[in-house]
Amino acid sequence: MAVHRVTRVLPYTPDQLATLVADIRAYPDFVPWVTSMRVWNAREEDGVRLMDAEAQVGFSFLKERFSTWIRHDPQASTVEVGLIRGPFKFLKNRWEFHADPKGTRLEFMIDFAFKSRLLDAMLHANFDRAVGSLIRCFEAEAKRRYEAR
Repeated sequence: MAVHRVTRVLPYTPDQLATLVADIRAYPDFVPWVTSMRVWNAREEDGVRLMDAEAQVGFSFLKERFSTWIRHDPQASTVEVGLIRGPFKFLKNRWEFHADPKGTRLEFMIDFAFKSRLLDAMLHANFDRAVGSLIRCFEAEAKRRYEAR
């Protein structure tokens, strides 16, 4: 299936946005379809923050749990996510944060396939819209966290 990519320029620092994306525990507070998040095995190796997490997600017709590993490299301003277990054949997700004259150029990539062909076809058909919605959740949370009131 196709890799989905989104690029945005946002008025925040790369560190602010990487910290927000790596704040996995807070996702249920600002991503509406993430209903719970459990994190374990959090550790740091050579300045890279690693953890495993299980997300419970709920859409109108779908309720699933899946587990991922998360790798936040503050020096490279990246957050990577990969599948441990769940309804996917595979799941790869990468966030990159590059300094830009207007703040940060965020580059988001996700590539996945569900084990169920029907579910895979249904979600891929609408995934550009879903990714846009996800990015808007992060934009709104960045505004809430980092803009002066």
